[in-house]
Amino acid sequence: MRVIKKKTLREFWERNPDAKQALLAWYAEAEHAAWLTPAEIKAQYGNASIVAGNRVVFNICGNKHRLVVKVHYNTGVMYVRFIGTHAEYDRIDVTTV
Repeated sequence: MRVIKKKTLREFWERNPDAKQALLAWYAEAEHAAWLTPAEIKAQYGNASIVAGNRVVFNICGNKHRLVVKVHYNTGVMYVRFIGTHAEYDRIDVTTV
């Protein structure tokens, strides 16, 4: 998959250094993945949440942080739509970010 907006991840881990290694690991795995369906993501990340609008929510650092991506399965592109603490995540509408 091609992940768009690594800069967003970098800016987040600069403010939250505890998330850096987890986000780098997720990024490396996502870049090497070839997910064609939500089920394939769930097979690799059992705790990921598949939501409306082709969005997937990943738990980062044991669910301390949440990462929301929009996946275009047909083109193999993932767009980082949100990264934040669990409390910040609770204040967004995941289907519209």
